Amino acid sequence: MSSNSLKERTTVGVFWSFIEKFSLTAGQFIISILLARLLIPEDFGLIGMLSIFIALSQVFIDSGMGSGLIQKVNKTSEDFSTVFLFNLVISILAYIILYVGAPFIAAFYENPILTSLTRILSLNLIFGAIVIVQRTKLTIEMDFKTHAKINAVSLFIGGSIGIVAAIYGFGVWSLVFKNLLIGFSQTVGYWMVGNWKFSIKFSKRSFRKLFGYGSNLLAVSLYGKLMSEIYNIIIGRVYTAGELGYYTQTKRVGDLSASTITSILQRVTFPLLSSLQKDKERMLSIFKRVVKMTAFITLPSMTLLALLAEPTIGFLLGKKWLPVVPLLQWYCFVKIHNPVALVNLNMLNASGRSDLFLKVDIAKAPVAIGALLITTPISVEAMVIGQFIVATISSYISAYMSGKLFGYSYFAQIRDMVPFLISTAGMSICVYIITFLVTGYIMQLIVGILVGVFSYSLFSHIFKLDEFYEITTLVKRHFNKLIKI
Repeated sequence: MSSNSLKERTTVGVFWSFIEKFSLTAGQFIISILLARLLIPEDFGLIGMLSIFIALSQVFIDSGMGSGLIQKVNKTSEDFSTVFLFNLVISILAYIILYVGAPFIAAFYENPILTSLTRILSLNLIFGAIVIVQRTKLTIEMDFKTHAKINAVSLFIGGSIGIVAAIYGFGVWSLVFKNLLIGFSQTVGYWMVGNWKFSIKFSKRSFRKLFGYGSNLLAVSLYGKLMSEIYNIIIGRVYTAGELGYYTQTKRVGDLSASTITSILQRVTFPLLSSLQKDKERMLSIFKRVVKMTAFITLPSMTLLALLAEPTIGFLLGKKWLPVVPLLQWYCFVKIHNPVALVNLNMLNASGRSDLFLKVDIAKAPVAIGALLITTPISVEAMVIGQFIVATISSYISAYMSGKLFGYSYFAQIRDMVPFLISTAGMSICVYIITFLVTGYIMQLIVGILVGVFSYSLFSHIFKLDEFYEITTLVKRHFNKLIKI
């Protein structure tokens, strides 16, 4: 593949992945705002209690084999059908286990309604297994335009039904209806437009190859999900459903920015880097650019959200959600570290070293467990502060192995981020001063965002940051195309 073709393919992939993620993020955000105003924190807390069981089951269903398909150079029809059949069988088994175990989950949390909630919500596992191959094939082809259309329509259908159900007093079931209909609509959409034809072919050789690669990712994903979702279990068991509702809303708002950025870059760069496995020099070049671009976007966006946390929560969700503010401010700084750390891990994954991916994540376990044990008896806010400390240490661990393998160390990455850090600090001072002088949530948000974007752009221009000019050029080019249409 020529350099120009590769660059064009990447640019188009990033653009449509951005369109998809932006539209979904905006849609999810609007739906979350409406549901948060219609429902109470306890309703979100009940769903949060189940998240770890659903999340871990979903990890087992994929088993890293979807990523294995993307990473594999020469893919066959047997590879796709093997992954499909394996995922379908595992999803059915997972559903049966959750169905039978639902009363025990309800007893653990001492909340009887969780039995029926678990049994209904777990149906999404089967929907996810049915659609994974069609979704993976589109990702391999970097057809993010189709992803965008399917997911946007699915979100509209599920979100609309959820809001209507909340208006009519269905409470927590509104969230269940929303999630189920999104999953079902995605399944229908991907099979309507997907070009993979179902076949009953299971190859042991293909399974061993894909699972051999994916098993390490399975272990990594299990660990990651467990450490992420275990907070929901502990808060739901030690504290109250309402406090868990505040925490889950904190994650939802905080993840809107950082996780969207991470997801876009990871989805586009993973298949791209995987296609360059034999060209280490080009891999390293793209790796450096992705790290810097990720930092350029993540640092100011998460800092700005932390600065504007109170007007954001007060205006969008209402005063009943104001206890979220201190949690969100700390969580923003947790998420500042994650995107760059995940880019480093993505580099190991794309190069076929999922074994190192696993070792890196295992190395973080003692720090994470220690922080959890220390902070849990104190408060929910202390637990989030503990996550920030863990994220800071983990970012170094994540970058260490990829730096050692590819010659781009953690400290070299930090050195490249210095202009972004200075620009973010300058932006923070400007936003803090201006918003301190402005009253009212709406005005603080409007003025804060405008000042934040303008000041960060000004500092980026002063430091002549390449990333700033790349983004502005990309936006101008696609905006001109839309104008012509």
